Amino acid sequence: MHHQDIAIEVVLDIYTRVLRIRRFEEEVGRLFRQGQLPGFVHLYIGEEAVAAGVCAALTDADTIISTHRGHGHVIAKGGDLKRMMAELFGKATGYCKGKGGSMHIADFDIGMLGAIGIVGGGIPISVGAGLSAWYTDSDRVSVCFFGDGAANEGSFHESLNLASTLTLPVIFVCENNQYGEFTPALNAMNITDIADRAFGYGIPGLVADGTDALEMYRVARTAVERARGGGGPTLIEAKTHRRGSHAEGEEAFLGGQEYRSAEEMAAAQAKDPLLLLHSYVSENDILPAAQLETLDAEITQSVAEAVEAARNSPAPEFDSLFEDLWL
Repeated sequence: MHHQDIAIEVVLDIYTRVLRIRRFEEEVGRLFRQGQLPGFVHLYIGEEAVAAGVCAALTDADTIISTHRGHGHVIAKGGDLKRMMAELFGKATGYCKGKGGSMHIADFDIGMLGAIGIVGGGIPISVGAGLSAWYTDSDRVSVCFFGDGAANEGSFHESLNLASTLTLPVIFVCENNQYGEFTPALNAMNITDIADRAFGYGIPGLVADGTDALEMYRVARTAVERARGGGGPTLIEAKTHRRGSHAEGEEAFLGGQEYRSAEEMAAAQAKDPLLLLHSYVSENDILPAAQLETLDAEITQSVAEAVEAARNSPAPEFDSLFEDLWL
């Protein structure tokens, strides 16, 4: 981890994004365990470096597409914590007026085209966004985030083929957290690196350390420059760890069985992206300890305010059930 080629304000921007995601997700986990949130939540803890690094390399006009594990992507792209939390509580002030929930948050104003609950479902949409940018002669770049499981879906292969054939400005970011729900990725594919699949489509495929936010920024910045300059797509595989469950409360399905070894969990703990970046920022005197604590306090406070606002927001009116529908 080093920042010699990254401006200090960008390092701080990335750190802030990572911290904001972590504090939001920790609170969401607490709320879920207390039975205060409807539906299921899939937390992004352990993977924050990917969204933070990639989104720091984008402009507000660039677009992203997310997955069922989407809170981190929304926050990294500049999402509003109050509107997000209200959506998780199912309130009318939420991003989707309380009707989308955790897995379907979208904000077109910041280029967040949506979180898609269907595995691999967002990948073709990102190609559509790339085709739109190309067709309108815009220099917008389209990014999609997806997991190792989605890389085995037909939508992944068809999308890479089309994007590479048309040289579209799409960046495919595979967040390989090594498990598709409870199945090890290596049991579901005959390769170690998903990035190798790029070769079959004639585009660059890169493996990056998904726990190192500065490396993720560096790799994304190169891919963004390539896409914006008309060079076409890149497949980035971010090797990362899902620190928590597939979905919060998964223990109820597993009957006490553990599908990950203690060694794996300890290795993931040791590669915590927030702790790694915090140590780096502290040790290199990028920001004094007191200011880091102040930043943390401000973010923690903003999350608490989001929860309070969500609790005090009205539930959706019954008639709103039929609004915003394509019939």
